[in-house]
Order: sequence, then structure tokens, then C-alpha cells
Amino acid sequence: MDIEQLKNRIKEFAIQIILFARELPTGTEYKIIQGQIIRSASSTGANYRAACRAKSPADFINKMKIVEEELDETMYWLEILASLYPNCKNQLTPVWKEANELLAITVASIKKVRSNK
Repeated sequence: MDIEQLKNRIKEFAIQIILFARELPTGTEYKIIQGQIIRSASSTGANYRAACRAKSPADFINKMKIVEEELDETMYWLEILASLYPNCKNQLTPVWKEANELLAITVASIKKVRSNK
């Protein structure tokens, strides 16, 4: 997968999360989670784009570590939602799978750059 394909895939992931979050119940706790999950998912893409403009391998790794953290945080909020809102598990499964795959790609990229240093 090339850089542009991954950029688009991460952007589509953020859009999926935003669309999913729009469908959450309107209770206070869901509004808080909605804001958190949208922030972390959209931050994933913004930070990946920044990593693509890294000035050095160390800069790339630092930016990709932020991508890793934001994906992990998004997965955390998905876990919370699965517990609080069991009716949404069918909707959660594909976005969880995509988050997990993107996380694996991110970790592999970090490892590859570290081994090439």
C-alpha cells in the first residue's frame, strides 16, 4: 500500500467514526464519548499526514507514535461504547477491525524505520 492509499484509508476511517458517532444516543455520557472518539480518530489522519512530511527518520517515528496513540485511544472509546451501548456491536465490528488493521500497519512502519536506522 502506498502513502496516498494509506492517507485515504485513514481519512475514510475518520469519516466512518464521525458517521457512527452521529448515531449515538443523546445522553451526556455519549456526548462526551462522541467528542473524544471523533477527536482521536480525526487526529490519526492529521498526524499521519504530518508523519509523511517528516524531516528525518526520528521525526517520522515520533509522529507515527502519535498516530499509534490516537488509534489506540479510538479503540479504547470503541470498547467503552461496546459496553455501554450493546445494540451498536454490529456497527462497531467493522470500524474496530479497521482501527486494528491501521494500528498494525502503523506499528509495522515504526519498526521498519527503526530497523533501517
